[in-house]
Amino acid sequence: MTAYLPILIALLVAVGFVVVVMVASSLVVPMRRNAIKNSPYECGIEPVGGARQRFPVKFYLVAVLFILFDIEAVFLYPWAVSFRQLGLVGLIEMVLFIVILFVGYLYLLKKRALEWE
Repeated sequence: MTAYLPILIALLVAVGFVVVVMVASSLVVPMRRNAIKNSPYECGIEPVGGARQRFPVKFYLVAVLFILFDIEAVFLYPWAVSFRQLGLVGLIEMVLFIVILFVGYLYLLKKRALEWE
């Protein structure tokens, strides 16, 4: 158990630091609440509607599709770095990868998955 003593001391120091900082901040800074401080800030625009308003499913679909096509760029970078070592086989595999993604993109356009209306 003596091997865990430094970890216990570090944990106690971390928790103690958090407690001291929270108590000190509540003593130093006065809490004066008013309507302006309690209002939500949204880039200087008055909030419209409730905070629990549901987003359309299209929003999530477009976000997932953006991540999917963004990951394509992540796979292109290491391929471009090691292009000379991969040779013709690497080129054929990457062309196949891009063709599959392009066919998927055309399918999305056909199904109108990227339109907001």
